[in-house]
Amino acid sequence: MAIIISSVRISLNQTWEDALEQAKRTLCIPDSKIEKASLVKSSVDARRKEIFLVCSVAVELKDPGEEAALVKKLHSPFITLHRESSLEISYGETPLSCRPIVVGFGPAGMFAALLLARNGYRPIVLERGAPMEERVGAVEKFWSRGVLDPRTNVQFGEGGAGTFSDGKLTTRIHDSRCGFVLKTFAAHGAPKEILYQAKPHIGTDKLRGVVTSIREEIRSLGGEIRFNTCLTGITVKNGRITAIEANGKQIRAQAVILAPGHSARDTFSMLMEMGVLLEPKPFSVGVRIEQPQKLIDHALYHGFAGHPMLGPASYQLSQRQNERAVYTFCMCPGGTVVPAASEEQTVVVNGMSEYARDKENANAALVVSVDSADFGSSPLDGIEFQRQLEQRAYHMGGGAYRAPAQSANYFLQGKPGFHQQHTAPSYALHTRESELHTLFPDAINEMLEIGLRAFDKRIPGFSGPQAVMTGVETRTSSPVRVTRGENGQAVGVCGLYPCGEGAGYAGGIMSAAVDGLRQAQAVMEQYRPD
Repeated sequence: MAIIISSVRISLNQTWEDALEQAKRTLCIPDSKIEKASLVKSSVDARRKEIFLVCSVAVELKDPGEEAALVKKLHSPFITLHRESSLEISYGETPLSCRPIVVGFGPAGMFAALLLARNGYRPIVLERGAPMEERVGAVEKFWSRGVLDPRTNVQFGEGGAGTFSDGKLTTRIHDSRCGFVLKTFAAHGAPKEILYQAKPHIGTDKLRGVVTSIREEIRSLGGEIRFNTCLTGITVKNGRITAIEANGKQIRAQAVILAPGHSARDTFSMLMEMGVLLEPKPFSVGVRIEQPQKLIDHALYHGFAGHPMLGPASYQLSQRQNERAVYTFCMCPGGTVVPAASEEQTVVVNGMSEYARDKENANAALVVSVDSADFGSSPLDGIEFQRQLEQRAYHMGGGAYRAPAQSANYFLQGKPGFHQQHTAPSYALHTRESELHTLFPDAINEMLEIGLRAFDKRIPGFSGPQAVMTGVETRTSSPVRVTRGENGQAVGVCGLYPCGEGAGYAGGIMSAAVDGLRQAQAVMEQYRPD
């Protein structure tokens, strides 16, 4: 247990040690009773002229038995008792006739496999893409020479799509499994500050080593990971999964965690053909917008911009009109806009930052929500909507995976191309001056304009001459949901456990990892280990 003191405010001229001392004084007890104090959360409060850091501090007493009484005595909403939660693990009675299978080695599949491996289930993991060492080479070849490998790219391969991103670990879900995920990342080499930052991130450069370290733990516990192995079929008899097909070969199966990622379009088609219940899911489409990071820093931090206690500024913006929203997503301070296509002759953009976040530009997805009213009611209509935008962007860019781009203020004025003061786009395969209104339907263009005008009022310069928009951002989340029941299994297919962002149950690294743990627990509750 520990006592948590929240809302501890320090100025930028103070240190983290000052926060710890301030928290300890709040308890009104001598230092001799305190075992240790540690930072558990920090965030920036930049709402006023002076900027503060707001912290939560954990204090452990030498006599843990006194902690509850002290919290009760102080009777403050900012002083609470924290009991360390652990994953609830229970084992079923049904024997497994074969090893459990995990399809996909992104965050959901990775954490599902890890939990199974730690509990003696020795899972077999099938990942359609290459291991990290080969994957990085394939991605760099695409970014430098425009040679796309449809099997291994930004979307497919060890670590999933999040490997080539900012490695953000923020989430809106409140689940005790989040702590397990953060501690696992830290134990495998992620920066320790992810355990207390309000907006933790690992950075794509550090995340790659973390992923490979988790892979090796799974292997050391008897798990098996088969790379370059794509799920191509599922056999169901009497409503129960009995086998899967991978690379054309049959594998006996009794429990399969399906974590394919949001870009596994061929997998969704295969599932629909075999009668698995799918439904269309809302998602969002738009562009990447980037401005100089210094512009964002000064707009949000004013005279404190560049202070070492702050780091590069980030933002999250949204605006609604009737039933539709325009918002920023996956903001990458000090990052780059990256080519993220997984199909030939398409253009897809994404954002990426390394741990240092020290590149010249900031970027974020600027996207508009869409649903079946925009693309159709069939489960795969959203995929076709994405693909049409991606193919159109490819042709607007003139081929060779160049991306269409336009100054934000010119977009608002209906002028094609770049303003003379525009920020140089960071997209690696070059851009072509375009009129992005021709890329999107009118309803999306209207919301983009509404967002640009609203967000420029909140961050001066957000939509000004220096801001550049590059298209097209389509892979914000899965356009499909693989319907599952309360037991975690696909409706009508016993033994198939849809999971993570690709199956429509998560959005981002943290929530996907949490869903992977949840589905692994569901498997363990049904089956006992060997």
